[in-house]
Amino acid sequence: MNLGLTDKIAVVGASSKGLGRAIALGLAHEGAKVTICARNKDALEATAGDIRSQTDTEILAVPTDVSQPEQVEHLINTTIDHFGGIDILVNNAGGPRAGRFDDLGAQDYQDAVQLNLMSTINLCRAVVPTMQTRGSGRIINLTSVSVKQPVDNLMLSNMARTGVIGFAKTLATELAPDKILVNNVCPGIIFTDRIQQLATVRAEEASITFDEALANMTADIPLGRIGDPDEFANLVVFLASERASYITGTTIQVDGGMVKSLL
Repeated sequence: MNLGLTDKIAVVGASSKGLGRAIALGLAHEGAKVTICARNKDALEATAGDIRSQTDTEILAVPTDVSQPEQVEHLINTTIDHFGGIDILVNNAGGPRAGRFDDLGAQDYQDAVQLNLMSTINLCRAVVPTMQTRGSGRIINLTSVSVKQPVDNLMLSNMARTGVIGFAKTLATELAPDKILVNNVCPGIIFTDRIQQLATVRAEEASITFDEALANMTADIPLGRIGDPDEFANLVVFLASERASYITGTTIQVDGGMVKSLL
């Protein structure tokens, strides 16, 4: 299937590793020109070099902390200056720290909102005008299965990421006349640094080994295994493509069947 992504211009958040890296690589394999961003410059440059070595497309690396509005503006302006516009925005950021209600202070909530909700809003605000000028666009927000089924000990993620869903659903309706499609993709247990971090926390809390904690996390997955980042990236790449031209306002999980919600 020709996805129609050749020479499309994409920005992928938190893309030096994990899900963001897998998405950037998937888009590049389809011929898109990709701006990758992350806070760690060295890791970002290493990822850019790796993607360039595997594909024939152009990769622009812009060190960025997406929780900082001025850095978001720099990222988008640099991409537009370099490539001439933006067709695809993949909103992605690291998750806030684990914790229950009694573990968290007011600043923790504000930091989580800034990292996961406001970064999405600020990136959309910066990108939508160029998409409107180009006559179409794709905005894909990475959230979590916690927006459909809250996860224990992840109060901040459950709260902030659900806000992204409300924002995105409203934005999808407002931008539909501009042929800008907005969707959310929710990773379940995909083997990334984030999952390793959560497994470490759960192991410490339960006084068990890391492997036992990982096995406990896997026990609720009907497919019986943890997902691979490429399996998640495949859906994001499709939603970014011309083949997904009638899909907007949706929230889709990639979780091996773990979420029990009907919707």
